[in-house]
Amino acid sequence: MARILVVEDNVQNLKLAALLLRSDGHEIVPAADAREAEEALSRSVPDLILMDLGLPGKDGYTLTRELRQRATTHDTPILAVTSFAMKGDRERALEAGCSDYVTKPIDRTDLLRRVHRLLGSPSSAAAAPGGPV
Repeated sequence: MARILVVEDNVQNLKLAALLLRSDGHEIVPAADAREAEEALSRSVPDLILMDLGLPGKDGYTLTRELRQRATTHDTPILAVTSFAMKGDRERALEAGCSDYVTKPIDRTDLLRRVHRLLGSPSSAAAAPGGPV
C-alpha cells in the first residue's frame, strides 16, 4: 500500500481518483489546491503525488517546479492528471518536473498501470475494469 497525495480542485474528480486508488489498496491524502498540498507535505512526504495542473491560484506546473527544488520531494514521483491535452501540454508537464502525464477523462486501467509503474510495484490494473473515469 502506498500513500498518495491527490492534488485536485474539482471535488468530483478528487472523489473518483480517491475511490479508484483506495480500491487498489492505497492510502489517499486529498488536497484541493497548492496550499493544502503544501500543508500535507509539511506533515509527511507521500510515495506518489497525483497533480492536477489546472489548480486555482498557484497552478500544478508551479507547484511541481517548487517540489523538485526541495530535498524532501525532489525524487517523489509526480503524475500529472489534467484536462490539458493540446499539443505541447505533455512536454510542458514533463519539463516542469512531472514523472508522467495522463489526460482526463481518466482511463482506470491506464491510471493504475502508471501509478504502479511509478511506485515500482506489480500492476493489478489488468484486473480493473477499463474505461474513462
